[in-house]
Amino acid sequence: MTLLRILVLIGISLGVLVVCSIRRARRWRVVLLLVSSVVIIFWLQPILPIRGLDFWLPCASLSLAGLGWALTSLPEERQRREILVTLGIVTATVLVIALTRYLGSGGLLSASRPPQTLTVGIVVLVNLGLLLMAARISHRFKPALTLAIILVLLLFLVLKLPALTLTTSALLRGFSGQSRELASALDVRWLGFSYIAFRLIHTLRDRQAGRLPQMALREYLIYILFFPAISAGPIDRSERFIKDLRGEFIPGALDFGAGSTRLMLGLFKKFVLADTLSIVSLNASNAAQVDAAGWLWLMLLAYSLQIYLDFSGYTDIALGMARFMGIRLPENFRAPYLKSNLTRFWDNWHITLTQWMRAYFFFPVTRFLRNRARWMPAWLVILVTQLSTMVLIGLWHGITMNFLLWGAWHGLGLFVQNRWSAGTQHLAARWQAKTGLSRAIHVLNTLLTFIYVTLGWVWFTLPEPGLSTRVLVRLFGFGGGL
Repeated sequence: MTLLRILVLIGISLGVLVVCSIRRARRWRVVLLLVSSVVIIFWLQPILPIRGLDFWLPCASLSLAGLGWALTSLPEERQRREILVTLGIVTATVLVIALTRYLGSGGLLSASRPPQTLTVGIVVLVNLGLLLMAARISHRFKPALTLAIILVLLLFLVLKLPALTLTTSALLRGFSGQSRELASALDVRWLGFSYIAFRLIHTLRDRQAGRLPQMALREYLIYILFFPAISAGPIDRSERFIKDLRGEFIPGALDFGAGSTRLMLGLFKKFVLADTLSIVSLNASNAAQVDAAGWLWLMLLAYSLQIYLDFSGYTDIALGMARFMGIRLPENFRAPYLKSNLTRFWDNWHITLTQWMRAYFFFPVTRFLRNRARWMPAWLVILVTQLSTMVLIGLWHGITMNFLLWGAWHGLGLFVQNRWSAGTQHLAARWQAKTGLSRAIHVLNTLLTFIYVTLGWVWFTLPEPGLSTRVLVRLFGFGGGL
């Protein structure tokens, strides 16, 4: 995301803060958040070579969010007036965006010129009909929630698996009358889908478990599409988010100060530190050209710092904007490189992703194996669950061999650390009693954890295993002729 676009988003969030500072206008806060989030998913969507796709993908985000609400809301919780007003607001907003096609050849509120207004109107009406139908049958058709989760996962596979993305691009190009031969996996880039998918699965699973809080349609849409967190997180939980959304927001100096401080910190991290480090960071181009171990270590360390500053910088910006609007998004990074083992690192790196994976994969799989596969020793259960969880986190970034290996690197690291901690538990108590020794061990553990995580970034940043292996070998002074 460019600095100019971020500044525009900051301006919008400040506008909400100003409106909320006017007593009589505070009741419009939720409507402003709804309209802003709808407009911004169109505005931030990258331009795509397939005709009309950069307009239809944001529409699909709205449709998925609406479907999620229809399947998770209980009939007795629905208020007809609120539903009609919300649908009217969203429909009007989409049609206004579609009408901007008559203001010029380019896109004003969308990446490119919107499709024909009549086509948009028909698609909107069809989606409204499907939404109302889903709301009617959801409580009668019990597999609906499971099918919806499968649908989200299938879409995720299509977007993350290059072969499926390429096939989808070819099909869409053929449907729109464009050349199939020009199809590319980059043709289908859906803004924020990964984070939308996490929030949708969260609400669908919590409804299955009977612990999802009651949410009106407009509250659900804002939660799924909240614009500060749409492209880079964090992954908030619905119950926490809704509590902030429903609370009366009276802006004060504390909100403005805290939001501004977070924004300035995030902008400095991203556009000063991270962008500067990117000049010398490890990438596919310089990795293939540099043989000297010293330079490779320098580039790798630069990348390790860059990815942290880049990601945490975006998070700080999101938290600052949200604070301006009365929403306190959860922290996502807490000095992860200063942690003394890999478990603590993952407790403080992309915290909301780690917590999500624990809640919806790690703990359920662990319980299943302990109850259904009692023949498995405890160490094997730990290996299977930690390895599979981290592999999934790796594949979430992209379904490639390198992301799989990055996940496996951390999964195996977590398992070894778990076994080491269990095996040295009796010694740890003795070491803890000796202050000097305890501090020295803490510093050594922190250094080793940082080195292990940094070496893992080789799998993450480079495109294929062969190049990653050559770099890892060269980092330790070997394989200069490879």
